[in-house]
Amino acid sequence: MLVGAALAFLLTLFGTPLAIRYLRKLRVGQEIRTDGPQAHASKRGTPTMGGIVFILASVVAYAGIHVYLAIAPCTGAPGFGDTQCSDDRSVTAGGLLLLGLFVGMGLVGFADDYIKVRKRRSLGLNKRGKIVGQLLVGVIFGALAVMLPDQKNHTVASEYISFIHDIGWLNITKFGAVLFIAFVVISTANAVNLVDGLDGLATGSSVMVLMAYSLIGYWEFRHPHVYPDVSNPLEVALVAAIVAGACFGFLWWNASPAKVFMGDTGALGLGGLIAGLAVATKTELLLIVIGALFVLIVVTEIIQIVSFRTFGRRVFRMVPLHHHFELAGWPEINIVIRFWMIAAVGVAVGVGIFYADFLRLLP
Repeated sequence: MLVGAALAFLLTLFGTPLAIRYLRKLRVGQEIRTDGPQAHASKRGTPTMGGIVFILASVVAYAGIHVYLAIAPCTGAPGFGDTQCSDDRSVTAGGLLLLGLFVGMGLVGFADDYIKVRKRRSLGLNKRGKIVGQLLVGVIFGALAVMLPDQKNHTVASEYISFIHDIGWLNITKFGAVLFIAFVVISTANAVNLVDGLDGLATGSSVMVLMAYSLIGYWEFRHPHVYPDVSNPLEVALVAAIVAGACFGFLWWNASPAKVFMGDTGALGLGGLIAGLAVATKTELLLIVIGALFVLIVVTEIIQIVSFRTFGRRVFRMVPLHHHFELAGWPEINIVIRFWMIAAVGVAVGVGIFYADFLRLLP
């Protein structure tokens, strides 16, 4: 996990400048909303679609780690025998499904970014086209997640809606599970996309959430007697760690003043993956706590829309919420840091709830 994260970090840290030069050569620049804060006008033309870099880096790092594990001798580890070590070294359906979701949602975002750049406007795919693309990816992931078994005959997703683990209090059938997973994927992807409005905001927040899911996946792996229903949790933790490392390297260039934006390519990809990690760790509803910043942004967006359509009045100067504070005069870097703090609190509380439940489940 650590080596994979480090490899992905180095790939994006040194690969992003190359991508920036190439994107500038292609004139792939960001278009800015005309109704947004005027301070953003200076960002017009900044290379976008930077999400391509950390998506590719994550795939390469994942492949590299598994190639190494396939050829390296298995020496075992404290507390584990050689057989267990061998089992945990193979590529799994869960790992491939998560990466497939990451890439698939990234492709939907890429189509959106491409139209923005091609037509020189701040809006890409129309709402129907974007939702159809996301729904298609979400349904395919959900269907495969509830159908493909691992070596222990466990599937990535179950027929139950879970808060911390598969407690079986709400059985929604396989068809219902597919629809629910697609909803979680689409909701989270669009939530991260809304957060992606200031330099480094979505990237830094996503790194924290990904690290939380890497920890949760690893904890479930180390305690299989407590979480027997989780499919290949070590592979889930590996994917989360790799993508967190890739985003951390990208943050070097995406932090204020950003030299590159992730675009919808990166935002939708990250949101989809985060939703997939919640499904794979059987913590779908805990995502509401771990992704507290994403939830806050979405809730304020809904409040603004409902208020304006019902009463003809706006609650906030502008949504997403970070633009409200920009128009209130807050410096961009202050908003980013304070929103990172909100994200960190959500992650800390979510992981704390997970650990408290673990203590409750101990025999």
